[in-house]
Amino acid sequence: MAAIYSLFIINKSGGLIFYKDYGSAGRMDTNDSLRLASLWHSMHAISQQLSPTTGCSGIELLQADTFDLHCFQSLTGTKIFVVCEPSTLHMEGLLKVIYELYTDYVLKNPFYEMEMPIRCELFDVNLSQAIQKDRVPLLGR
Repeated sequence: MAAIYSLFIINKSGGLIFYKDYGSAGRMDTNDSLRLASLWHSMHAISQQLSPTTGCSGIELLQADTFDLHCFQSLTGTKIFVVCEPSTLHMEGLLKVIYELYTDYVLKNPFYEMEMPIRCELFDVNLSQAIQKDRVPLLGR
């Protein structure tokens, strides 16, 4: 089954608004997670401008020897990216499910302020259920 190492949500300005670590090895401290989110936002924006194809939406998949980084960008500029085991299947479906949870439990929350860090218990609970290792393969709808 798929192992997800970490999940990041970045606002349209490149600020980290949500970070969750699911792996036990290689945990990042707060500064490293902020740095990674900022770096990914910059690389994503540069890739859109340097792409030889018109209408490119940026990097969607970064593959390395020890991990894959899958990214989903919404129309509003919010980016959700997951760092997972190499060659993990159905991550695009999982990212869309995470975005649906974000819109349902965060954006519809009357106490949430846009562009601010996410502090929503319902989002956390439903996100944990969606990311359970045994459910990831079922999301490839």
